Amino acid sequence: MASVGGMCVRSLYKISRHSQYLLHIQPARNRSLRLSTTSTNGKTDETEGEKEQKQPEIAENEQKLVELNKKYVIEIAELKDKYIRSLAETENVRKRMMKQIEDAKIFGIQGFCKDLLEVADILGAATESVPKDQLTKENIHLKNLFDGLTMTESQLQKVFTKNGLVKVAPGVGEKFDPFVHEALFEVPTTEKEKGTIAVLQKTGYRLKDRTIRPALVGVFKTG
Repeated sequence: MASVGGMCVRSLYKISRHSQYLLHIQPARNRSLRLSTTSTNGKTDETEGEKEQKQPEIAENEQKLVELNKKYVIEIAELKDKYIRSLAETENVRKRMMKQIEDAKIFGIQGFCKDLLEVADILGAATESVPKDQLTKENIHLKNLFDGLTMTESQLQKVFTKNGLVKVAPGVGEKFDPFVHEALFEVPTTEKEKGTIAVLQKTGYRLKDRTIRPALVGVFKTG
């Protein structure tokens, strides 16, 4: 019986000791758990705070990127427009230079042609001054001279035509053109149309599309 009582006392003692141990350890564990939870919650709160702080920065950076993109799009469009304009201007300059080169090739002989026109005028005047009734076998020397002058004038006109030099010799009644004709005087008339050619005083010439010597004419004047 005493043995049973001793066993009971020892059991109660162990229970008491174990209870004290639990009472001593559990609060520490609870405090540690609370501290851990607080620390974890604090870290979570801090991360969410950082996210909240970073969101305005991200939005601001995105806005800056959008503005930069718009700026660069405008600059690219302006540069493209300048590039296209530059290409067009370069092409225009190239075309003008080619036109000037072609004109230089064509009109480089303009001064020389003007000098030859005087020769053509002299030959024309010489052949026109010969009386046609004197061109007979009895005047063989005159006839040969006339034929030679005629052939020379004809050959000179062929050279003119080959190089783009065209004679301007308007007939009576043709419309007066101030670009190729030069009026020296007016001829009164009641039958002809006003502003038409009445008399050709001197033949004109054009080199390609450029008049290098206008035809000298008289024009009809009504009234």
